[in-house]
Order: sequence, then structure tokens, then C-alpha cells
Amino acid sequence: MTNDRNSKPYYDLEERTFRFAKDVRLFVKALPKTIANLEDSRQVVKASGSAGANYIEANEALSKKDFVMRIKICRKEAKESAYWVRLINETNSLENQNEAERLIKEAIELKKIFSSIVEKSK
Repeated sequence: MTNDRNSKPYYDLEERTFRFAKDVRLFVKALPKTIANLEDSRQVVKASGSAGANYIEANEALSKKDFVMRIKICRKEAKESAYWVRLINETNSLENQNEAERLIKEAIELKKIFSSIVEKSK
């Protein structure tokens, strides 16, 4: 992921998770207002925001055990975010399907990053 989508990649995970949550919110605003989309949107908004919020909490952890637990929550929320965006993408005829696919890819990348952090923390 890049700072403005056209410049060099950035490695500030706090900023990256913030941008992911922000991009998810912008994505769901453009969805058709169906009962399913409203519920799925609620779920993906919660999960995407939780990944970043738990990363902030992990960085303030009181112990290594607390840190690892919070990073595992980040990983779980990133995985859940990918699930909800995929479900939205596959149950709608989206004009912004490329954005859905980009968000799924980013959620999977975040999950892999959090998995790596967990492995290195053992």
C-alpha cells in the first residue's frame, strides 16, 4: 500500500490500518441500501476499525503476553474484514468491484503481517 496510492510504499502499520478502516468506510457508503448490505457493512466497519484499534493497544501492551494477544485479535479482525468485503462483493453487482478486490487484498496482507508479528514474538 502507498501513502497516496501512487507514491512509495509505507511501513507505518498504525497508519496503514487507519487507512484500511477509512477506505472500508468509504467503500460501504457507495453500496446499495439493502438489508443484507446494511448488516454486512456494519460488520465490516467494526472489524476493519478493530484491527487498527487493537494494533494501537498492542503497542501500549503491559506485557509480551498482552501484546501477542492483541496482535492475534488484529489478525482475526483483518481476516474477518476480508470475509465481509468478499461477501459484499460476491452478492452485489458493484460498480466499484476493483475497490472491493483491493480491500480484500489489503485485508489479507494485513492478516499476513499480523501473523508474522505473532510468529516473531514467540
